[in-house]
Amino acid sequence: MSVQPQTNNNNNNHLIQRIAKALRFFVATGEYGSLIVSVIVATIKRPPAPGLILKQLYDIGVASLPVVAITGFSTGLVLAAQSFYQLADKGLTSVTGLMVAKAMMTELGPVLTAFMVTGRVGAAMCAELGTMRVTEQIDALQTMAVNPNRYLIAPRLIAGTFMMPLLTIFSIGMGVWGGYLISVYFFKMAPVSYFDPMPIHITIFDLTTGIVKSFVFGVLIMTISCYKGMTTTGGAEGVGKSTTNSVVIAYCCILLTNFFLTVALNVFHDTITRIFG
Repeated sequence: MSVQPQTNNNNNNHLIQRIAKALRFFVATGEYGSLIVSVIVATIKRPPAPGLILKQLYDIGVASLPVVAITGFSTGLVLAAQSFYQLADKGLTSVTGLMVAKAMMTELGPVLTAFMVTGRVGAAMCAELGTMRVTEQIDALQTMAVNPNRYLIAPRLIAGTFMMPLLTIFSIGMGVWGGYLISVYFFKMAPVSYFDPMPIHITIFDLTTGIVKSFVFGVLIMTISCYKGMTTTGGAEGVGKSTTNSVVIAYCCILLTNFFLTVALNVFHDTITRIFG
């Protein structure tokens, strides 16, 4: 006789939990948007000190060069090898260099660079800010009339959005170079065959696509990492959870945003081409 009421209670509890999760998501989204607006307003009113920006430029950009170089170079090697093996029996090995350059510029360069920066910089950034939050260092800054958005977040956002396109271009160059090395010295392709199709079939739009994506990815990585760090609670355990969540959320946002940017940029390019010929 008591089974039915118990089942109804369980269903109601599950429904309440789902509603609570949805509400928490919308609240977090609102807080995230509010944080971005606050950082922009604080930066416009009074830009952060140049020294803070230079430090973040080094930490985000220069210190990330080795991992970005390895990622781009190895990706170029794999792309060239796979392209050569797949195209050799069809007599199309001359487009190997073109496939490597196109893929690196439009997709793999921006996405893989964003992944590496998220894992190396975003996680450390979230952990640093999260530790400052749980140890009340951010509260101490506020009591000294220091705006945490201007002092902690703005330099990271400015440096991240500036360095991500540069790191992406570097990754693209390393990928093309890696593809060149394996194509010429392992598969014995003529250097001319590797590079000749590129000026014909690669356009400014391809490079622009990669740069625009990397700029957007930089904004996402910096803001998500800083938001998760600034909202950390629960001591050392909370810092670990926030860091993990920031990386996972950033990866998901990068993949979803990459799809929408790909479609939007190509539709925009096709529209402009039709209008202006």
